[in-house]
Order: sequence, then structure tokens, then C-alpha cells
Amino acid sequence: MQLHGAMKQLDVRGSNLSGSEFVDSNLSGCEFQQVNLSGASFNDGNLSGCDFENDNLSGATFKDVNLSGAQIENADLSGLAIAGCRMTGATIDGISVEELLAAYRSSRRSGRSGLG
Repeated sequence: MQLHGAMKQLDVRGSNLSGSEFVDSNLSGCEFQQVNLSGASFNDGNLSGCDFENDNLSGATFKDVNLSGAQIENADLSGLAIAGCRMTGATIDGISVEELLAAYRSSRRSGRSGLG
């Protein structure tokens, strides 16, 4: 199936579009419900203002992304790894991540085994 050119609205249900490509396309305002996007690749896209709710992102990789102002609530972050990221203004349960890291590093330098 090929769709080229301007389209006002597309209603797709019960379809298998695996392996499809969307290039230079405006999908703003689209709604995705009960879709399988496993193995999908998003590159140079604008997902600002998107809402992810009840979605499985386990094993996902976020590299060179802008998450400034994003919110994560009621999420399973077990095994999450964060490295080489700018953390200015980031908080966990209202506590500054920068302050948490500074306290951790300070306790490591002073030889203490824990933060508390």
C-alpha cells in the first residue's frame, strides 16, 4: 500500500503495517491505541507534548534526546541506567538529583559507606 501526497485523515484499524516507513510526515495529533511498536525506530522526530500512558517501554533506549520538562509518574524504573546526562533541575520525589549525587560523592570521598 502506498499513500503519497496530502491526506486529511487516515483511519487504520486491525491492520498489519509492520515494516512501514513514515518519512517527512506530519502525524501530530494522531492517536495510537493498542498498537505494537516493538522494534520501531524514532529518529529526528518531535514527540514534544506527547502522552505515554500504560505503555511498555522496557528495554527501550533513549540516546541524545531532550527530556527537559518531562514528567515520569508511577513508573517501574527498576534496572534503569542513566549516564552522561545533564541533570540541572531534575528531581526525584521532589529531591534535587544534583544534591543527591553531590551527597553521594561526598560520602564516598570521606569513606562513609552510606548517605544516612
